[in-house]
Amino acid sequence: MNEQDENKIRKAFKAKNWNEIKTHDSWSVFKIMSEFVDGYEKLGRIGPCVAIFGSARTKPNDHYYRLTEEIAYLLTKKGFGIITGGGPGIMEAGNKGAHFAGGKSVGVNIDLPFEQNPNPFIDRDKFLEFDYFFVRKVMFMRYSQGYIVLPGGFGTMDELFEAITLIQTQKLIKFPIVMVGKEYWKGLVDWIKERMLSAGNIHEDDLEIFQLVDTAEESVAIIEEFYNKYALKPNF
Repeated sequence: MNEQDENKIRKAFKAKNWNEIKTHDSWSVFKIMSEFVDGYEKLGRIGPCVAIFGSARTKPNDHYYRLTEEIAYLLTKKGFGIITGGGPGIMEAGNKGAHFAGGKSVGVNIDLPFEQNPNPFIDRDKFLEFDYFFVRKVMFMRYSQGYIVLPGGFGTMDELFEAITLIQTQKLIKFPIVMVGKEYWKGLVDWIKERMLSAGNIHEDDLEIFQLVDTAEESVAIIEEFYNKYALKPNF
């Protein structure tokens, strides 16, 4: 643990009086409310989108970066808006594909001390920035009508399992969740089957919540099939 981390811990555990605690919590509530209001107002005008999740660390010369660009481009050409976390890597590739297809490119950025700077392919009037991860996730879940999940780390896992859990518990309509990269996701899916399913912690039907694919065409086809099945129309 470095000195900066130690100082943060000392600051967090520094004794505070009741008035300081109440004041801080009260202002936090107002900040959270303002982020919700701003997000609802802006995204409510844009309309539902297809969300693209994935690593901020993926480089432009990576196979999955280029694949994400293609997926976003094809979806946008079919009339779908694209919403990403607004940062670099896979998020940038998603916004880039939407931008060059001439469609709606939305970014919901999170303020972090590293990695997360907004990419240049987000529409200027469709950029939002949040301090709170949970508010940002609400925006993804509320305003997305499909989820494309590329290889990523802990943040991607958080977003993936948030969507799966909300669908499993019937708090969210069964929008398609498409996991791209069978080789990357195979170990996780095998573990889910061998451990979670065999232990009775999930039902076999829960495995139908998500689908694994390898190509842009497969990803787009699943989103299109969902919209056609329920006679829905793209928003843009």
